[in-house]
Amino acid sequence: MDVKDQVLKAMLEAGKPVSAGDIEKILGIDRKEIDKAFNALKKEEAIISPVRCKWEPVRK
Repeated sequence: MDVKDQVLKAMLEAGKPVSAGDIEKILGIDRKEIDKAFNALKKEEAIISPVRCKWEPVRK
């Protein structure tokens, strides 16, 4: 499982908007890798930001 999939799974399990710092605490992955995953997920329109600096998966 790549970092992007791990980040998305952690966001789904959190059940609320999370920051990159929250994901870092949950997964123990380097912040730079999480930021790259966030950017890729944003480009794919898989996550949205309901609150500044917080992200959640798009509900389909």
